[in-house]
Amino acid sequence: MMRQHKNSDRQNMLATGISRDGNTGGKGFKLEKVLRLCRRQRRGAAVVEFAVVVPVFVIVILGMIEVGRAVMVQQILTNASREGARRAVLDGMSETDVQQAVVDYMSRANISIDATNVTVVSNPPVSPDYANSMTVTVTVPFSQVSWLPSPIYFKGSSGTLVATSTMRQEVVN
Repeated sequence: MMRQHKNSDRQNMLATGISRDGNTGGKGFKLEKVLRLCRRQRRGAAVVEFAVVVPVFVIVILGMIEVGRAVMVQQILTNASREGARRAVLDGMSETDVQQAVVDYMSRANISIDATNVTVVSNPPVSPDYANSMTVTVTVPFSQVSWLPSPIYFKGSSGTLVATSTMRQEVVN
């Protein structure tokens, strides 16, 4: 009697596809074999995925470095143009003095430019009650200040960083 019960359990398990240990019966064993074969065929998948992802990752990292450097140099240019404008509005300052002040400021930031990168313009007063305003413009090509051997994103005419500051001369009556 007991033996007949075990046989009926076995027949029920085979009919439902479940074995005694909980695995699927006959068909399930074939599936495991197929999965094992698939795992063997995926051995190089990680290398291929790495080869696809790394170039994109490197380009993104280099882009972040380049944009970060551009923002940093732009801030230094803005500060240098402000310093030049402060000097320009003082009595007795010449254009050469202003250009030298800007060049000195940039050299302290380890960015070498010459006086040709600095433009000083005296603007006429808006009304008789106001004095002249002085505008100082500082330009530098990004290729000159990039940390990368050849800039990727900032090329051509758009690769020039410019900062302009305008201040009004103080006049004592």
